[in-house]
Amino acid sequence: MSANTNNNVPVLETQHLVKRFGGLTATNDVNFTLASNGRLHAIIGPNGAGKTTFFNLISGRLKPTSGKILFKGEDITGYSTHRIARLGISRTLQIKSVFDALSVEDNIWIAAQAKMAGWHPLRSARHFPDTQRRVDKVIEEVGLQEIAKREAGTLSYGDVALLEMGIALASDPELLLLDEPICGMSPKETQRTVEKIVELSKLVNVILIEHDMEVVFDVADDITVMAQGGILAQGSPSEIASNHEVREAYLGFDEDDDGELAIMPNEQDIGQPSKGAHSNG
Repeated sequence: MSANTNNNVPVLETQHLVKRFGGLTATNDVNFTLASNGRLHAIIGPNGAGKTTFFNLISGRLKPTSGKILFKGEDITGYSTHRIARLGISRTLQIKSVFDALSVEDNIWIAAQAKMAGWHPLRSARHFPDTQRRVDKVIEEVGLQEIAKREAGTLSYGDVALLEMGIALASDPELLLLDEPICGMSPKETQRTVEKIVELSKLVNVILIEHDMEVVFDVADDITVMAQGGILAQGSPSEIASNHEVREAYLGFDEDDDGELAIMPNEQDIGQPSKGAHSNG
């Protein structure tokens, strides 16, 4: 996977980003910078805070009403999803997005073909010598070697999530956007997937939208809190945990047996989705 070698240029930057749907402002004056490589950045906030809309703007699924989006210094505002993907931004979706009738390997083949065969869907990526190596590498990176030949429709929920990450990684991105990747998982599946996300964050820049506060505060290097379409706070987990605005607006808090602050999600504000459900962020 690629890395941004110019540390003076942010990997991603948004400037006064606004998205309106009629009278509804989904994102409001969002100024965001992802400057460091090898760090896991989490975005949290109640449902409706603008998190998924923010991802949709970055990935080109939506066009901003105003403001700019810069990727490695290049203004990508208004670019198509395909153009943005080819530049190096890839994402997973809240909804299942795999081909059930195809194998794990073939699902990743299709994604690799789009990148390596120059977006010619009828040309076999197997004609390109680097494609097999890329597919094999991605399958190993997401830990699906033992089930590479199985049809995607037979996979567990956790394995599908890993496959979706593999599909996103097939294009060799420099920035990976993960939208609630552990939603609906069992504790065992969650642990496995989170461990894989942490591993991947050492290879590629990762921004994670997540409602599970325990996971976020355990693994994130940096956290951005969104509320009502804007950014409420940004900082390290400890800085966010001690931010009074965040605690009043978003998090419940208590003290544990050692007298230390214990972060707990305020479920009424967060709107934590039930198992198997997907929120609209």
